[in-house]
Amino acid sequence: MTDTSIHGEWSSKFGFIIAATGSAVGLGNIWKFPYMAGEYGGGAFVIFYLLCVALLGLPIMMAEVLLGKRGKLSPINSMRKITQNAQVSSRWSIIGWLGVLTGFLILSYYSVIAGWALAYIPRLALGTFSSINELPPDQVLQFVKTIFSNLISDPERLLAWHSLFMGATVIVIAYGVEAGLEKSLRFMMPALFALLFILLGYSMVNGDFMAGFHFMFDIDFHRFFYPHCTPTACEFNGEAPLAAMGQAFFTLSLGMGAIMVYGAYLPKHAKIGEITAIVVIADTLAALLAGLIIFPIVFSNGLDPNQGVGLVFHTLPIAFGKMLGGSIFGALFFLLLVLAAWSSAISIIEPIVAWLIESKKMSRLSAALLCGGIAWMVGFVTILSFNLWQEVKLLPMIPLLADKTPFDLIDFFTSNVMLPVGGLLIALFVGWVLPARIVSEELEMTENQLKYRFFRFLLRFIAPLGIGLVLLNLVGIL
Repeated sequence: MTDTSIHGEWSSKFGFIIAATGSAVGLGNIWKFPYMAGEYGGGAFVIFYLLCVALLGLPIMMAEVLLGKRGKLSPINSMRKITQNAQVSSRWSIIGWLGVLTGFLILSYYSVIAGWALAYIPRLALGTFSSINELPPDQVLQFVKTIFSNLISDPERLLAWHSLFMGATVIVIAYGVEAGLEKSLRFMMPALFALLFILLGYSMVNGDFMAGFHFMFDIDFHRFFYPHCTPTACEFNGEAPLAAMGQAFFTLSLGMGAIMVYGAYLPKHAKIGEITAIVVIADTLAALLAGLIIFPIVFSNGLDPNQGVGLVFHTLPIAFGKMLGGSIFGALFFLLLVLAAWSSAISIIEPIVAWLIESKKMSRLSAALLCGGIAWMVGFVTILSFNLWQEVKLLPMIPLLADKTPFDLIDFFTSNVMLPVGGLLIALFVGWVLPARIVSEELEMTENQLKYRFFRFLLRFIAPLGIGLVLLNLVGIL
């Protein structure tokens, strides 16, 4: 095993923390977490999500960083190298392949959604939504929905914003670990958290902060398991726990190779437990702050938090359009969304770029252009799912998937199946297959230490049991 990666290293453990936090803090925190909390009843979803982060996410992130730090290569080659050196079955290399494939599929639609946010920055900054103050109240929501609908129904416009975002991602990746990834993320992450706290203050002053706070933290398990009640009947929906766990994996970038490849660039004596805990806390804080920014604004304007994927694009423009200084702060919010997406997209594309450099002897620029170009083309599926293909339903015979577009299917299977399965395989491999001496050596702990035993317990029993139950629940739903 080598001590350094051929791709370079983070300049310090702080460099890794910034990079891994950038990978974790993305659209999953600021776009997806709030709308899922709104869809699945607020507080109960938040509590279940936090439990998944603490009991499943943290130990699996430690295990994934450990594998990267041990292998010092791309996820595919790290897993091949580790299995050879540990003299265990090479079939476990599927962890690397599955992670890279999952991340690649996520990147293809991630870039399109980030393009929406890019498109909204000039709209907010130029005061497009300020005119809602002149409209009759019953026309305001329709006005905002029309603007959003005009954007996503135009494939050419979506393609342009998608191309701009993907191009920016490829440029950063092409510069390498220190000059590209670390240098850019050292700017992005402080700027992102500064914007979060500025917008939190704005929300506290201009929004109904207590209503948003209670919505996020008051626990109502009835709404969690029966989110779609009518006045006459309530139907049990077991999808909520699956969604909460999938969101925990999605927001921490677990199971997609990003955290593993970032672990490969760690200095030899970096303490995995300490730095991953910091990353998990920062990521969770970002998600909670995003909810505390969005929901008070939503409630103060009498809007519905259960808006699904359109929550950020339907409700917030109305709120910012009505508020003093809303154009500036609205533009800042969507800038925040773009920065978060950019930092995550960089990490998602890095594993496959690293593999091409190692295995196909490509230059970093060529590998970045090839990966970015293919992901850009796969993104056409997402673009067309919102317009020309919006009536295309590929699996009408399966009730849960019957009404899902091609984009919905990619999102569902990557977030709710591929990421959890990847996490499960990591937990089983590090917990049960990888020799304990290697695990303790990389964690710099002795096997009789309490924190080491607790980590192993979570990884060997709690994480597989939790993921397994939720995946079994998925089989039952399907």
